[in-house]
Amino acid sequence: MNIETPMRKPSLREAEQRVLAMQTKLHQWAVADHGRRFDDLFNLVYEPCFLLMAWDKVRMNKGSKTAGVDGVAPRMVPDDMTWVVLETIGARVKAQTYQPRPVRAVQIPKANGKLRQLGIPTLTDRIVQAVLKLVLEPIFEADFDPCSYGFRPGRNAHDAIAEIHLFTSAPANYSQVFEGDIKACFDNIDHGYLMDQVAARIKDKKIRALLWRFLKAGIMSPDRTFKTSDTGAPQGGILSPLLANIALNRLDRYFRDQWNSYGDRSRRYQLHQKGQPTMRLIRYADLCRTLHKSAYVEWLVMWNRVVVSVA
Repeated sequence: MNIETPMRKPSLREAEQRVLAMQTKLHQWAVADHGRRFDDLFNLVYEPCFLLMAWDKVRMNKGSKTAGVDGVAPRMVPDDMTWVVLETIGARVKAQTYQPRPVRAVQIPKANGKLRQLGIPTLTDRIVQAVLKLVLEPIFEADFDPCSYGFRPGRNAHDAIAEIHLFTSAPANYSQVFEGDIKACFDNIDHGYLMDQVAARIKDKKIRALLWRFLKAGIMSPDRTFKTSDTGAPQGGILSPLLANIALNRLDRYFRDQWNSYGDRSRRYQLHQKGQPTMRLIRYADLCRTLHKSAYVEWLVMWNRVVVSVA
């Protein structure tokens, strides 16, 4: 998909229209052919409209006052310097010389009193990640299962709660709810497995190489000690939630296949009458809730099968 790069700086409105039009095409193509592998995407990563839209999202993000290892927070960039920054990033990406820097590790308190580690990217890394998300998200959204609600456009926690309420109320009456949290999900994503899932849709080697460099950029601890990133996608990065959903989509599909195997409502009722379990997965990022009608032991047996199947 060759796009003629305009020589002038586009307006934000123009950028929005061009990016939305391309995202719509990418999504339509992905929906029309679930086996399609997309090539020739790399030029979008340095296309001025995509860069400007990425900058607008970075600037408006709630973390825009926080700096990475570069010491530069997005809110610190003067308006008259914005286009200079974007042109510089675009040139480096186009030349394939762009190298992400380590994320800055910070510890924030969790509701349970424990600490969660976030990885804060540099200013330029946030912009490139935001561009990659603009390009990749419409493609992978065509494959994501409806049971997934976290960090997806047009979906939120209230939608997940509504589905839980639907299945735990009459006539479904899925009265048993098992809640699971995937331990250190973002930190433990296997890079090889993740890139295999990406490659199933993205043929463009330049896009995949840039993603790989982000995964391997490393972490800078508060005492300035560098740590390699052998696994994981740093929680705090703009691209990380999308990568996590790509990695977990196989889990979603497993549960969807199980649900489809039960048949229609009358068939599920017959299974329940025989004491056989049925399960419905609802996932928000790394938090899973499974609604089921089964004995607890039977459910654990099925869960063990899931772990073996998706490992």
